[in-house]
Amino acid sequence: MAGYTEAVCRLCRREGVKIFLKGDRCFTDKCAFERRSYPPGQHGQGRGKVSEYALQLREKQKVKRMYGLLEGQFNNLFKKAERTKGVTGEVMISLLERRLDNVVYRLGLANSRREARVLVAHGLLTVNGKKVDIPSYRVKADDVIAVAENKKKVAKFTDSLKAVDRRGVPEWLFLEKDSFKGKVLREPIRSDVTFPIEEHLIVELYSK
Repeated sequence: MAGYTEAVCRLCRREGVKIFLKGDRCFTDKCAFERRSYPPGQHGQGRGKVSEYALQLREKQKVKRMYGLLEGQFNNLFKKAERTKGVTGEVMISLLERRLDNVVYRLGLANSRREARVLVAHGLLTVNGKKVDIPSYRVKADDVIAVAENKKKVAKFTDSLKAVDRRGVPEWLFLEKDSFKGKVLREPIRSDVTFPIEEHLIVELYSK
């Protein structure tokens, strides 16, 4: 998680939903959210009604934390979504999904977005045959994302791909397991993201 060094399981509990920050652990009974689904802190179980602003803020924090962005990064991405033709909330989600670190995670080459960010930053992935070490790099249709040729024997990738059947690969991506690579078939649309996101709350927050 960019800029966050404490236990990431606290973030799932704070947002009230499992946002899968620890990869495979989130699918087991060791998941902290499964054991304690209430917010952390001494008043976590006694919080009452929340305001409209609080709901909007929590939705923004949830999405920001799920994709691992800092506040400034998220603000800049939202501004770009506003300037782009289309429904702002849907464009925002598409831009988030097209981040290289997210695509690496979606393809199953990493157990979590956090892990994917590290792999990309360390230069272990290529896009169209060229090394790209920028996690926020935005992929486009027909791009081919692959593990660098000299890194294919890294056990981390083999272990990650073992769990891909459980998570599944979204329809806008295509995975070649044996080749450690995937292809962007098209740009993602809103219906490709099944995780519960109420993007209209984020748009309302920024429109204040």
